[in-house]
Amino acid sequence: MRNFSFHNPTQIHFGEGQIAKLGQEIPADSRVLVTHGGGSIFQNGVWALVEAALAGFAVSRFAGIEANPQFDTLLRAMEQARRDRCDFVLAIGGGSVIDASKFIAAALCHAGDPLELLTGTPIQAALPLGCVLTLAATGSESNPHGVITHVERQAKLPFSSPLLYPRFAILDPCTTFSLPARQTGNGVVDAFVHTIEQYLTYPADAPLQDRYAEGLLQTLIEEGPKALANPQDYNARANLMWCATQALNGLLGCGVPQDWATHMIGHELTALYHIDHAQTLAVVLPALLAERREAKWSKLLQYAERVWHLREGSEAARIDAAIAATQTFFTAMGVPTRLSEHGLDADVIPQVLAQLERHRMTALGEGCDIDLATSERILLRAL
Repeated sequence: MRNFSFHNPTQIHFGEGQIAKLGQEIPADSRVLVTHGGGSIFQNGVWALVEAALAGFAVSRFAGIEANPQFDTLLRAMEQARRDRCDFVLAIGGGSVIDASKFIAAALCHAGDPLELLTGTPIQAALPLGCVLTLAATGSESNPHGVITHVERQAKLPFSSPLLYPRFAILDPCTTFSLPARQTGNGVVDAFVHTIEQYLTYPADAPLQDRYAEGLLQTLIEEGPKALANPQDYNARANLMWCATQALNGLLGCGVPQDWATHMIGHELTALYHIDHAQTLAVVLPALLAERREAKWSKLLQYAERVWHLREGSEAARIDAAIAATQTFFTAMGVPTRLSEHGLDADVIPQVLAQLERHRMTALGEGCDIDLATSERILLRAL
C-alpha cells in the first residue's frame, strides 16, 4: 500500500427529515445564495422543506444551472451573489449544481478573471458552502473537486481545492423518489465507474480497499435495479445514495493506484457531443477494459470472481465474461454502451483525439501509458 494522507471535513446528515437541520448548520445572519437547476425542487417538495428550514435567513435563489454547468451561467450567478451580498452558498441538486456552487464560492473570492481558476491558478479562498443532495451520482457532496463546461472552448475544465469541501451535506433519500429513470440509471453508472477507476488497476497489497470497492460494486449491482423497478423504495434509494457518496469521498482511493482515463475520454465526448456524463462512461469503460486487459489482467480476474462470481473456464474467458457482465449491467440500468447508440460513428474519433491532445490528455491510466493511439483503439472498440 502507498503512503497517503486523508481528511474529509464534510458533515453528513443522512436520512429522511434531515433537511430540517439546515438552519443549525448555516451561521446565523448569513446571506445565502441558493443554487439549483430547474423546477423539480418545487414539484417534489424539496424547496418547501428548504425554505422552511431557512426561515430567518436572507436568501437569494439562483435557478437554471445546467446538467453540465456552463461557465457563462455561473458568471451570472456571481453577479447576483455580489448584488445581494451573499456570504454562504447552498446547493440543492446533484453533482452539477454542487460543482457549480463550488466554483461560484471560489470565484467570488478571486480578484482576477474567474476563468483563471479553471486554467491552473490555485484557489486561495472560497465562501463556505453546503448542499442538499437530490441525485446520487458524483460524490461531489463530500469531496473538493468539480468540473465546469466552457462552451466556447468545447471543454470540461476540472478544478479542485481543499477549501471546496462542503461544510455539510444533507442526504435525504426521499429527495430522489421523483427522479426520471434516466437520471437514476446515470447515477448508478457514475458511482460504479468511480469505484472501478480506483479499484481495477493492478494489485497494490491493499486488501481492505479492494474489499471496500467490491462491496460498493456489489451493492450498486443489487440496489440499482430495485430503484428502477420501484422508484419510491426508500431502502434502495438510501443504499444507492450512500454508495455514491462513498465512491468518491477520498477514502476508497487511499494508498492505491487509480485510472481516470475513462473519465478523461468521456469528458471530451460530453463537451463535443453533449452526451450525459455517465453515458459517456458507460460507452468508454467496457472498451477500455477490453483494450487494457493485459495490463489489468490480475485485477480483472479478481473482479470477475469477487464481483461477478465467475470462477469457471479459462482466465481469458472469465475476463471476457466480466467485461460483458459490466456492459449488460449498464444496459439493464437503461444506459447505452455504444457510440452508435448515440448516433456517432468512426468519423468523430479524430475530433475526440484532437481534443485529448489539446487538453494534454496523452498519458492517461494508472501507468500513464494510454497515449493517443491507445485512446483511438478504445474509441474504435466503443463504436
